[in-house]
Amino acid sequence: MQKLIDEIVERAKANRQRIVLPEGTEERTLKAANQILTDGVADLIILGNPAEIEACAKEWGLGNINKATIIDPENHPKKEEYAQLLCELRKKKGMTIEEARKLVLDPLFLGCLIIKSGDADGQLAGARNTTGNVLRPALQIIKTAPGITCVSGAMLLLTHAPEYGKNGVLVMGDVAVTPVPDAAQLAQIAVCTARTAQAVAGLDPKVALLSFSTKGSAKHEVVDKVVEALKIAKEIDPELAIDGELQADAALVPSVGASKAPGSEIAGHANVLVVPSLEVGNISYKLVQRLGHADAIGPILQGIARPVNDLSRGCSIEDVYRMIAITANQAIAAKEQK
Repeated sequence: MQKLIDEIVERAKANRQRIVLPEGTEERTLKAANQILTDGVADLIILGNPAEIEACAKEWGLGNINKATIIDPENHPKKEEYAQLLCELRKKKGMTIEEARKLVLDPLFLGCLIIKSGDADGQLAGARNTTGNVLRPALQIIKTAPGITCVSGAMLLLTHAPEYGKNGVLVMGDVAVTPVPDAAQLAQIAVCTARTAQAVAGLDPKVALLSFSTKGSAKHEVVDKVVEALKIAKEIDPELAIDGELQADAALVPSVGASKAPGSEIAGHANVLVVPSLEVGNISYKLVQRLGHADAIGPILQGIARPVNDLSRGCSIEDVYRMIAITANQAIAAKEQK
């Protein structure tokens, strides 16, 4: 398991990205940032009052925070430039320059504007803020990736079952954002989860669209949705290795896959699992995590034009460190896809 984390960190080190941390005085965030800077994993832009950040760094013995670029939302040279950019982006929604000037004082909005202007590559927040507050400025400012309208979240599952996925590594989506995706959204989730698996886990994605049916073994409208999603996903990305509908055992176990879906190149060999609803995804990954003692890393937000990730408010310093490295890997991939 640690091998994959080490690979993610090494990829980030080899192509350092500029990651924004809007929660500049949050203890776990600053401690993780200090280690990121010590290890040379990414270039960091920390938002907040410089004196307060300096005081926190001194109190917690964080000697390398001064290697970060620290931007004071209240007072920096590009404040008006970013306000004008926000006003332009949101003018069709009726935003005035006065409203924009107030919003650029919000670190979550400011961070996304820094990314939108090309001054940073990704953002990580959520140790203090709700998912809604983290996502809202990302969707308003950075917006979704070309051809994608649906934001979703993938979970990296590092299991103790090396016979499945790639040495026990699998990626599951959506586990975080869209409660009941329609067929088009499910197709986008499949494509985005495959991209995340490639960018973050280094997998050659083999995507299974999961259901309670395998290749017509059951009839129901929710099965029809998965079948339609398969068709749409192939239209979005004709080169994507994907199949469905497949039951979980047919997707993972070669003998079951050969029996239930003969001729499928994915059945029995899937490493990316796409579930039909958020309910299924959330329950599934937590069962794997708790009963299987798997390491679940994420959710990794996907579908946004540049990576913006959301931490759990119960996150650890290690969680923040790993998610900064993952955000950097996503940023590298986003540039390659342009």
